[in-house]
Amino acid sequence: MRALVTGASSGIGLRYAETLARDYHADLLLVSNQEQALQEAAARISATYGVQADALYMDLAQLESARKLYQYACDRKLEIEVLVNDAGFFFFDELVQVPLEKIEAMLLLHMVTLTDLTRLFGADMCRRGHGYVLNMSSMSAWMPYAGIQVYNSTKAYVYNFTRSIRPEFRLHGVKVTVVTPGAVDTPLYGLSPKYRRLAVRLHVCVTPEKLASRALKALFAGRKRCMPGLINYLIKPFCYMLPDPLEYAIFKRIVEKK
Repeated sequence: MRALVTGASSGIGLRYAETLARDYHADLLLVSNQEQALQEAAARISATYGVQADALYMDLAQLESARKLYQYACDRKLEIEVLVNDAGFFFFDELVQVPLEKIEAMLLLHMVTLTDLTRLFGADMCRRGHGYVLNMSSMSAWMPYAGIQVYNSTKAYVYNFTRSIRPEFRLHGVKVTVVTPGAVDTPLYGLSPKYRRLAVRLHVCVTPEKLASRALKALFAGRKRCMPGLINYLIKPFCYMLPDPLEYAIFKRIVEKK
């Protein structure tokens, strides 16, 4: 079995790669825009778990990146049986303060590249009659809040896209799962190590290792969604209910502190 993991040089993507190698003995094609970290991760995983781990340095926030990645795999006859679309990034700011290039990069990475990779590698899986696709959404898909307007909108797209293709792929024996985590203990949100440790102890954050393990178990079991952490199920209903004045007051305070 060979798995393709995007965003595999650090954070959750790296944990997906390590878990696939350790627990499922999968060979890997790892993709990231962090070249040195990616090469080091691939070499370490290969040496530790005895699997083949190929590293491909590529910026997936480009319009043609999915086609180039697919062609790379085809040229090397790498049959991808597991696709993990994890690559992503985060920013918090007023829309009018964000450079257009940053907005466009997020739209391309979170939506266009993810969709194209799912289409290209998914077609091969459907033709073979087996395979697995895991797409990373977020609890922010249910949070239409100021400051994360582009991020939460792209994650809502990922959630609805993945749920929509699930019955299509199931017709051909391919399993599809969407992951909707809450806060995860990574540098993505810019928290200090002190507050990250506190969030984990309070079970507000889940560790990348635990998230990857639970998400992959859900994928191979054929579950439609994975949302690790009981607290996330408890919080989710309130995501829709935050009153406008309170949301405005919170965002105003954040902007003033910045």
